[in-house]
Amino acid sequence: MAEQAGEAVSASRFSLAGRRALVTGGSLSIGRAIALGLAAAGAAVAIQYAPEADAAFGRPEGAAETLAALRGYGQAAGIVADFREPRAARRTVAEAEAALGPLDILVIAASVQQRADFFAVSEDEIAREVAVNFTATIALLQAALPGMRARGYGRVLAIGSINQTRPEPELAVYAALKAAQHNLVLALARSLAPFGVTLNTLSPGLIATERNRWRRTDVAAWAEIERAANPMGRAGVPDEMVGAALLLCSDAARFITGADLQATGGGHL
Repeated sequence: MAEQAGEAVSASRFSLAGRRALVTGGSLSIGRAIALGLAAAGAAVAIQYAPEADAAFGRPEGAAETLAALRGYGQAAGIVADFREPRAARRTVAEAEAALGPLDILVIAASVQQRADFFAVSEDEIAREVAVNFTATIALLQAALPGMRARGYGRVLAIGSINQTRPEPELAVYAALKAAQHNLVLALARSLAPFGVTLNTLSPGLIATERNRWRRTDVAAWAEIERAANPMGRAGVPDEMVGAALLLCSDAARFITGADLQATGGGHL
C-alpha cells in the first residue's frame, strides 16, 4: 500500500489534469510530440500551425492528424496562424483562450530556418526568421504572461537549439535568434519567479524531423552527420523531447526557472 501511495504521489507531480496548454508549431515533429505528451498527461491542448509550412514539408495533413490524436485524449483546438504576420501571435493566444480557457502552459516550438552561407542570406529571409523566431515569441509572451501572473501560475517552455551555444556558420541567423530567445526567457524568468510563473528553454540537438528529412535521403551522408553530431552517434527522435517537456511544464519543476535543458545526446559537451 505504501509503495502504491508513493507511486501515486510521484505520478501526480507530472499530471497536467485540468491544465490548458498552447503549443505553437504543434502540427509536426517536436511540437507535435510535445502536444501529444501534454494531452496524454491530462492537459487540454491547442496547437498553432501554418498550413503553407506543413505543405512545404510534404505533410499538408499534419495538423488534421495531430488534432485527431489530441481529441482522443480530450479537449483540443487548432489555430491557423502565420507568424510572419504582425498580429498573428497575439491572435493565437486569444483564440486558444477562447477555445480552452485561460492558459496555464505555453510551449513556443514554431520556428523557421534556412541553411545557407551567411553572406548569401537575403534580407527577405532575415526578416522571415526574425518575425517567426523572435518577434512572435515576444508577442506570445506579452499576450500570455499577464494572465499567468495574475492567476499565480504559469509554465512557459521555449524550444531552443544546440545552435544557440554551438552555432553553425550555415545557420548563423537562426542560431543568433535562438540565443536571443533564451536571453529573453532568462530576463522574464527572473521577473516572474515571485508570481508562480516559470520560464525555461529546452534545447534539442540533432533530431530527425520533417525539417531535415531531405538530408536523410542520402543514407550514407546522414549516417556520417549522425556520427559527428554527439557522443551517442545518432540523431534523436521527437518523442525523446517529451519527457523533458513534461518535467518543465508540470508541478514537478516548480523550483526550476531560467534553465536551458540540453537534450542533445551529449552534443553540447
